[in-house]
Amino acid sequence: MTYVIVWEFRVREQTEAEFVRHYGPDGSWAQFFRGSKAYIRTELTRDVADRLRFMTLDYWPSQEDFEGFRKQNLAEYQRLDKEFEGLTEQETRLGAFQKSLSVEVKTKG
Repeated sequence: MTYVIVWEFRVREQTEAEFVRHYGPDGSWAQFFRGSKAYIRTELTRDVADRLRFMTLDYWPSQEDFEGFRKQNLAEYQRLDKEFEGLTEQETRLGAFQKSLSVEVKTKG
């Protein structure tokens, strides 16, 4: 199982490049998360119909791994959050999901 945290962002005009630089797979957030040996990766996606709408997906082995890292590094987490808040008009945590490597699909019949 993998724990995936999904965020949706509405980026301010003229801040797209900076947003991508900080929120992308090699950005400031990913570099911060790499302080944990448990961190897996971050994906950044852009809406095809709305160039200012993005989603990030942060992958961890478990909720406990993420929560433990966040708790131990809360001051830096909050500092980064505050530093980059001007890049976005809206930030919404869509949720946390568990991703299984194999999913059994049942069909009718």
